[in-house]
Amino acid sequence: MSLTGISANRLELLQIAEAVAREKSIDKEIVIEAIEEAIQKGARSRYGAEHDIRVNIDPKTGETVIKRVVTVVSDDAAWDEEAGEEAPPGIMRLSEARRDDPKAQIGQVYEEILPPFEFGRVQTQMARQVVTGKVREAERERQHEEFKDRVGEIISGSVKRVEYGNVVVDLGRGEGIMRRDQSIPRENFNIGDRIRCYIYDVRRETKGPQILLSRAHGGFMAKLFAQEVPEVYDGVIEIRAVARDPGSRAKMAVVSNDSSIDPVGACVGMRGSRVQAVVAELQGEKIDIIQWSPDEATFIVNGLAPAEVSKVVMDEEDERVEVVVPDEQLSLAIGRRGQNVRLASQLTGWQIDIMTESQESERRQREFAERTALFQEALDVDEVIAQLLVTEGFATVEDVAYVDNAEVAAIEGFDEDTAEEIQARARDFLEKIATEYDTKRLALGVEDGLLEIQGVTLPMAVALGEGDVKSVEDLAGLIPDDLRGWFETKDGERVREPGILESFNMDAADAEALIMRARVAMGWVEAPEPVPEAEVEYSEVDAVFGHAPEQAPVEAAEAEEPAAEAPAAEEGPEA
Repeated sequence: MSLTGISANRLELLQIAEAVAREKSIDKEIVIEAIEEAIQKGARSRYGAEHDIRVNIDPKTGETVIKRVVTVVSDDAAWDEEAGEEAPPGIMRLSEARRDDPKAQIGQVYEEILPPFEFGRVQTQMARQVVTGKVREAERERQHEEFKDRVGEIISGSVKRVEYGNVVVDLGRGEGIMRRDQSIPRENFNIGDRIRCYIYDVRRETKGPQILLSRAHGGFMAKLFAQEVPEVYDGVIEIRAVARDPGSRAKMAVVSNDSSIDPVGACVGMRGSRVQAVVAELQGEKIDIIQWSPDEATFIVNGLAPAEVSKVVMDEEDERVEVVVPDEQLSLAIGRRGQNVRLASQLTGWQIDIMTESQESERRQREFAERTALFQEALDVDEVIAQLLVTEGFATVEDVAYVDNAEVAAIEGFDEDTAEEIQARARDFLEKIATEYDTKRLALGVEDGLLEIQGVTLPMAVALGEGDVKSVEDLAGLIPDDLRGWFETKDGERVREPGILESFNMDAADAEALIMRARVAMGWVEAPEPVPEAEVEYSEVDAVFGHAPEQAPVEAAEAEEPAAEAPAAEEGPEA
C-alpha cells in the first residue's frame, strides 16, 4: 500500500485506512493505529529519538495531532549518566524542570503540540514498513482467531501451488498447507483444483498462522461419514475409533445409541451407497466397518475381521494381547504385509500378537515339559510325580514349598507323608538357590541395605547388581521404566527395550512403589500416607478416537457377535 496519504488531507487518510481494512478483512482501528505509529516514528526521526512523541488521529474527522510529552521524575531516577546510559525518551529530572517552572512536581506531564511536517523519502519508506508490518500482523492474528476453532472440520479450497509434494490450499480468508505425509498416496493435484481437506491443527508461528490440512487423517474419514450418514451427524451412531492406511485400507469402529438401529448397516447404506460415496472421495480406499464393543476382547476380535479368532489372552499392564487363530486363518488375520493386524492394533490401542492353534499347542507342551523337568531336578522325583504336580497347576518350586500341606496331599496317589517329603525337598532346594544367589550378590558388590528395602528379593538383588544398581541410592535414582522396560519406535516398528527386572514381570505400580521406598530410605521424600482403596469408575469413551477401559481376559469363543461385513463389490466395500 502507498503511504502518500500520511501527509495528505484528512479525508484521504480515512479513505486509505478504510480501503486497507476492507482489503485485509481487519478492523479500521488497527490500520489507524499503524498509521499513528508510522507518523510517530517519522516524527522522532525528525525531532530526535530522545523525545517522547505521540500521535493521535481522530477516526471520525481524520484530524492528526502530533505532540511532544515530557514527564518529570525525581533527581535520583534510575539511570546512570556517567556510565553513558541514556535517559528514557521524554524524561526530565525535577531540578531541571524547576529551572523553567518553579512549581514543577514529580510525575507532572508537559505536552507541546508540534507542527505537521512533510515526510522525506527515508521517512516515507520507514512509515511504509511500519504500516505494512502492523497490517500483516493484524491479518495473521485475524486468520488464527478465525481458524483456531475450526480444528476437526472439513474445509474446501482450491490448490494454489504445489511445492515438493506439499500442497498449498487457498481457503478464501487464509492459506492452508497439506504436507506430503498428510495426503493420500498417488493422489496428484494441479493448480486450481478444488479440494476437500480436514483441519487437524492451527499453530501460531513467527511467519504467521499455520493451518495444517490432511486427507490421510482418521478424522477426515469420520467427518465424511458424518456428511453421508444422517445418523452419524445426529449423534445416533457414534464413530468410536478410526485406523487408516491411506489410499489402501481402513477400519472404523461404530456403535449405536439406539438399539433398533444397526450401526454397521446404516454406515454401509442401501447396496453400499453411503460407504461408496466416502470410498470415492478417498480414492478407492477399502473400508472395514466393525461393531465397537465396551468389552476389549470382543472389540479386538471384531477388529481382526474378517479373520476368525479362537482365543484372546490379555496383558492389561503392557496393553498387549495374544490372539489365537485357526491355522488356516493366520494369513487372513495378519493381512497383506501385516496390514490387517496393524490396523486392528491402531484401532483398539492394543499391541496384538497372533499365533495359530498349533503354535499355542506346541508352546503349552513345551511349558509342560519345562516345568516337569524343573520339578524332577529340584525335588528329585520321577517324571510321573513331576507331571502330576504340573497338571495340578503348580508352576514353580515356591508354589510347592509354601502351599498348604493339604493341597499337595490331595493330589491323587499322594498322602500326608509324601506331601511333607516333597515340600521339605522344595524348601531345601530353595535354600540352596538362596545361598547361591547371596554369594553371587556379594560378588557383584550389591550392598546389604538393598535387601532391606521391602520387596527386594535375593534374585532381584542379583539382577539389580547385573544392571549396575548396587546401593539404595542407585535404586532411588531410577524410574519405573528402568525396571520394567519400555517400548520405542525404531524404523517405524515398536521395539521392546528390556528393563533391569524385566524377568520379574513387575507392574507399573509395584515398580514405582519399590523406587519410592528406596527414596524414602534415602530421606529424599517423606513416606506417603496410606490411602484407602476406592472403586474407580470409568465413563464410556465418547471421543471419535477414544478407547474403552481395559477388560479382563476372556475367551474369544465366548465373545459376543463377530464383526459384521458390509456388502462387497456391487453391494459396497467390506466392513
